[in-house]
Amino acid sequence: MNTVVSGGDAEAPVSVREATVEDAPRLLEIYSYYVENTAITFEYDVPTPEEFRGRIERIKTRYPYLVIEKDGVIKGYAYAGVFKDRAAYDRSCEMSIYLERGAAGQGLGRMLYEALEEALRKQGILNLYACIGYPNTPDEYLDYNSARFHEHMGYSKVGTFHQCGYKFGRWYSMIWMEKMIGEHT
Repeated sequence: MNTVVSGGDAEAPVSVREATVEDAPRLLEIYSYYVENTAITFEYDVPTPEEFRGRIERIKTRYPYLVIEKDGVIKGYAYAGVFKDRAAYDRSCEMSIYLERGAAGQGLGRMLYEALEEALRKQGILNLYACIGYPNTPDEYLDYNSARFHEHMGYSKVGTFHQCGYKFGRWYSMIWMEKMIGEHT
């Protein structure tokens, strides 16, 4: 995928491009906030830089891994991953997105996800899934914003796993959301 200018203005150009392993330190910087301060990811420990680079490399062998830049600074990233590791699921994938703290509400997530969806369509992917941490009651670690973002992007809730994730001394549920981006012929 070549760099795609997605929007912005002359003072703050925005572009989406493929991630590289050289982007790993910045992407890990963004992700670290979520690991250490939120229940958006149920991961307890920040991955090492080597582990994070390895994740990028593994994902890129099969799926797109995109970053969004504003004024030349990476503000977020999104990628697709294996939904289930069986050949029958090859036209489905799981989506993930992380934006720099404070970057929500600027349209960056939408631009990033739209670019990712387009790349996945070209690969023949039909079903998109999002696994989202979901609080019983919103708290300082988790709210409903991720579910609302996915709803806004056309996803619908298809399942709930009740109190399956434990982080920061409390239990969180997880929901699955789904979006169809192609015809099942």
